[in-house]
Amino acid sequence: MDHPITADKAPKRAAMLANDVAFQRYAAPRNGFPGETFQPSAATEHLRNVCGITSRRQLATDPTAFRNFQAMHTDFEVWSGRLPAPRQ
Repeated sequence: MDHPITADKAPKRAAMLANDVAFQRYAAPRNGFPGETFQPSAATEHLRNVCGITSRRQLATDPTAFRNFQAMHTDFEVWSGRLPAPRQ
């Protein structure tokens, strides 16, 4: 079972996500490229846009950016089947 991501670990996790092929597949259609896979640089840009940051380091210091990251990360984990879908 994954441990919750803490703000101090979020920048490293964000860097890992950008290189995760599953995340690259997740990000592409959310940017108008259905059926495509992003390169790591495009996945990083998606992450920055969603979180409202210019640098992943900001995830450790900006509470709003960190909450956005957590929400996106959870959505990705559910999309990828790594987490069960939340009950409605």
